[in-house]
Amino acid sequence: MRSSKLYRTLAACVGVAVAGVVAAAIPVSSALAQSAYPSKPIRLIVPFPPGGGTDMIARAVAQKVAEQNRWNVVVENRPGAGGNLGVDAAARATPDGYTIVMGQTSNLAINPTLYPKLPYKPLVDLAPVALVSSSPIVMVAPASSPFKSFADVVAAAKKAPDAITLGFSGNGTVAHLAGELAEDAAGIKLRHVPYKGAGQAMTDVMGGQVDLYMSSIPTLLSHVRNGNMRAIVITSAKRSHQLPDTPTLAESGYKDLDAISWFGILAPAGTPAPIVQKLNLAINEALKQPDVAERLRSEGGDVLGGSPEQFSQLLKTEIVRWGRIVKNSGASLD
Repeated sequence: MRSSKLYRTLAACVGVAVAGVVAAAIPVSSALAQSAYPSKPIRLIVPFPPGGGTDMIARAVAQKVAEQNRWNVVVENRPGAGGNLGVDAAARATPDGYTIVMGQTSNLAINPTLYPKLPYKPLVDLAPVALVSSSPIVMVAPASSPFKSFADVVAAAKKAPDAITLGFSGNGTVAHLAGELAEDAAGIKLRHVPYKGAGQAMTDVMGGQVDLYMSSIPTLLSHVRNGNMRAIVITSAKRSHQLPDTPTLAESGYKDLDAISWFGILAPAGTPAPIVQKLNLAINEALKQPDVAERLRSEGGDVLGGSPEQFSQLLKTEIVRWGRIVKNSGASLD
């Protein structure tokens, strides 16, 4: 799939934009009430278990937003159903700015097509606040694995179809579909092992219970660095600055394959515009801070930021793009 449009859209968000001007037609009483926001803790829902890439990114941003603004931001993990449970909880929350969610490609752009009965509609039930970061997907193997390149995986899989195991966290995630794309391009078949979260998967990969695993770089980088896992290939159009020796799928001979995870914060639809803008400014300011930016980059991510409108446009584009990929894969979940 072509990557240029996606990277142009994401690139427009890098450098952190200043939020727009609030519309003037807000009643004075409402504006006064919102000027006191927040007057109680803000709940940031993470729709995945603790310890994964989404959780790490959410906590880094939440801590800095709280520190800079003297707000109380509480991270709440609400895993389940590929992120649907947590996102749905946010979509159904009172639109007052006290419940927000860290969404990402899977639960916002993939799941609307993957789940025929998805309980929320991202473009209807949620208000984009700010993009936070993006990260490629990386395929890893245990340190003891004979696989040292994607070519090794392809050769072994062609000799023994459906024998090599490929793990990922949840059906229909970016990692799952990136694996499907790589298999289709290489003409191989791997045996899929979906996990409910990163914790057990990491144990199984390091113990050799699964041959290969795919996830975002923030989830796997520390394990690669400490030698417990070997990075085989990444799915972005360019190499990662944190894994400079790991080739891309394109470099491995499979051009136009580009699959990344992006992460962003959203509020329930109907959240007053002044509150969305206040949150947007706070998040963008947090992303500007060297310690936060370095934390995200050190984990293999690229810092984004930008306006709610930029996030909204990216979301519309990605729902169409990933919807096409899901349909082509034939994947569907109840």
